[in-house]
Amino acid sequence: MKAVIYARYSCDNQREESIEGQLRECRDFAAKKDMTVVGTYIDRAMSAKTDNRPEFQRMIAESGKNMFDTVIVWKLDRFARNRYDSARYKMLLRKNGVKVVSATEVISEGAEGIILESVLEGYAEYYSAELSEKVIRGMTENALKKQYNGGNVPTGYYIDEQKHYQVDKLVAPFIREAFQMYINNRPIKDIVAYLNENHVTTCKNKPFTKTSVSAMLQVRKYMGEYRYRDVVFEDGIPAIITKEDVSYLRCKYYGTAEA
Repeated sequence: MKAVIYARYSCDNQREESIEGQLRECRDFAAKKDMTVVGTYIDRAMSAKTDNRPEFQRMIAESGKNMFDTVIVWKLDRFARNRYDSARYKMLLRKNGVKVVSATEVISEGAEGIILESVLEGYAEYYSAELSEKVIRGMTENALKKQYNGGNVPTGYYIDEQKHYQVDKLVAPFIREAFQMYINNRPIKDIVAYLNENHVTTCKNKPFTKTSVSAMLQVRKYMGEYRYRDVVFEDGIPAIITKEDVSYLRCKYYGTAEA
């Protein structure tokens, strides 16, 4: 029998088996079952809640080329954490004469195996949903405390030890001037030149461009707004631009922007 190994590591749980550990156990399983491993498909930092995984999709596409007849996974949740996707892609594989087997979960070939596999897949989807809910609860708690919740920190701010936004007093004046230039109808290219000439960089430590300046002008944090899902504080962050600027920009830009 010719087999391939599909391994996935999502980084959403530091306790889950590494790619290298998954490959080792899958190869050991193949050796015990007299299977020849002819290839591997590996998705790193990918969630199984979606089928939008490059190597997974390549494996599905190549299953119709008679290159292999078995897909070995460390656990079934490496294949999918969504019951619909699991059933859909297993059906596609079966049409191509390929079956999916778990290296660490003992699942019989008969009717009992069908039930056990369904239970394992249901648990994987439950675990994924529960983990997502826990993350949202934790981030909501942070939001209620007006704490940093991850993501890019806008130029002109930094995060203190208590995870609160603070104004970078060295950089903020340049950001404030950039907004004034915009309010005074200066072209975007002039604002780009001003920031770059003063060695002010984006939140990703890159020179400003027209695109990044336009994006910066729509960041609501500069007017003091803290937002996470349904949690919104008008004065949740120290503002960099003035109340007068805020009033002008609300009319010009922030009427529909959600940045």
